[in-house]
Amino acid sequence: MTLNSQFINLNKKIINCKKCVRLVAFRKKIAKEKRKQYINEKYWGKPITGFGDTSGEILLIGLAPAAHGGNRTGRVFTGDRSADFLYKCLYKAKMSNQPTSENKNDGLKLYNTYVTTALKCVPPGDKPTLLELRTCFNHFKQEIDLLRNVKIIVALGKIAFDACIQFYKETYFLKNKDYLFAHAAKYQLPDKKILLGCYHPSPRNVNTGRINEKKMTHLFRKVLKLA
Repeated sequence: MTLNSQFINLNKKIINCKKCVRLVAFRKKIAKEKRKQYINEKYWGKPITGFGDTSGEILLIGLAPAAHGGNRTGRVFTGDRSADFLYKCLYKAKMSNQPTSENKNDGLKLYNTYVTTALKCVPPGDKPTLLELRTCFNHFKQEIDLLRNVKIIVALGKIAFDACIQFYKETYFLKNKDYLFAHAAKYQLPDKKILLGCYHPSPRNVNTGRINEKKMTHLFRKVLKLA
């Protein structure tokens, strides 16, 4: 079976997953109620799969789809302000073919990069339970196993970083104190992959000046040199 076929099968499993009752109810609720500005759009309202170059050496990981971003458009980091900022920086770093991510049919391509989330469904308050994360780690593990060329994992935000460490703790003995989140913090994981921390491209972080285009683009250029 080709790599593409394996990903098609995995993505079908992810999209059809209904294991977490709370998450299924919440994603459907969001898709039904909608945000006023998207009232005439049909929301995706299902789990979100990864996106990008399945042979890539760089993996970007977020915590979960955004309620009115990925949960609406059906693609991770698409259709919200976090996506707007992220793709400006990826484009400047020459990791994408365009500086915008608006919908599944916008022609976006990633270079040597795959982007996914630790949790495939939007959680209430952006706070998944440990059980929900562990349940979803089965999907994430299958993604990691198929992404055979990945050398570097960039965790977008502390919660995604902590989720990544929790994922590795399911297989390896890791101490949290040895993996502390900070922007541009670099660690070697037990399977020899490199893990980098990165501030989340959220409007809050951008508006407060915690992260800016220069700082994030610089980190992505650093990632390219490490790959």
